[in-house]
Amino acid sequence: MRVLVAMSGGVDSAVAAARLVRAGHDVVGATLKLWGGESDSGCCSVADVDDARRVADRLGVDHYTFAYSDEFDRHVVGPYVDAHRRGVTPNPCVECNRHLKFGALLERADRLGFDTVATGHHARIVAGPDGVRRVARGADVAKDQSYVLAGLTSERLDRVRFPIGDSPKDDVRREAAALGLRVAAKADSQDVCFITRADGRARFLARRLPLTAGVVVDGGGRPVGRVPAVETVTIGQRRGLGLAGGAEPRYVVATDPATATVTVGTEADLRVARQPLADLGWAAGPVDGPLDWQVSAHGAVRRGAWDGGAVAWERPERRVAPGQVVVAYSGDVVVGWGTAAPVQDVRTDQAIEPHPLGA
Repeated sequence: MRVLVAMSGGVDSAVAAARLVRAGHDVVGATLKLWGGESDSGCCSVADVDDARRVADRLGVDHYTFAYSDEFDRHVVGPYVDAHRRGVTPNPCVECNRHLKFGALLERADRLGFDTVATGHHARIVAGPDGVRRVARGADVAKDQSYVLAGLTSERLDRVRFPIGDSPKDDVRREAAALGLRVAAKADSQDVCFITRADGRARFLARRLPLTAGVVVDGGGRPVGRVPAVETVTIGQRRGLGLAGGAEPRYVVATDPATATVTVGTEADLRVARQPLADLGWAAGPVDGPLDWQVSAHGAVRRGAWDGGAVAWERPERRVAPGQVVVAYSGDVVVGWGTAAPVQDVRTDQAIEPHPLGA
């Protein structure tokens, strides 16, 4: 089988490629050059391309670099900036996987005559009794990446492989070391490759859109603080709100970029019985009854059932920031996915529409 392996320059994709070579497949490595600016995340820098090339040399396979910076800007960076402008919390890694790694790369693999594309994601692909292929959690729960792969259709999953999904990360590193791969001890990449630690999100956004200082108000509309940029404030945020100390902890419960207003409340004010979703896609038809729902890439799992317009939680849960992907699991298997919509209540009349995952 001819396999095109997406090699980021990290240990996971290196071992994924090594396993496919060992299994006797015709392997070619490909590194996607996505971000043209500075990066210290460990997935988009020049050094990462060099690391991927050295691993390919060590494994005796060809290696190519594919430039997708225009597509990355259009599908990932642009929507990321626009989401902040609208007061929505974006998921850039989800969009990158959907449009680039399992979009543009799959299309190129087809044109070049490859049978499948493989990546180093910590996730598995399982087929149900109905034959539909679904994403499932990886063996290493702490490194599981199934959340950012939600939305991949069964048709795409038919052409994808995750060779390390059944292995704990420690085993992957030991295997890389045994193979003499220089990336064996390389640090994991960060979530947002185009935001550097030195620069930060606010500075990155300030170069791409005007940031607006905002007023922080309580539930009665009384001013209680200020924020330097309302576009960077997220539901559930507690710090950086300019609030006086000594009071009960207060959290962001609503934002309104149109009026540059941030509303705060208590932890109890954050909790809701139902979380509406802007859209909901099922892997193979609706699933009735309680499911596990993950609301962020590294967030806790909550229990609830889809009632046709929202997730009805078994007990009140913190509202999810509009724009965040919400993924439904049955056991370890992804069965559905959607995008958090605003929770309407007396605190805000401004509904900010997130960008649907399936759009």
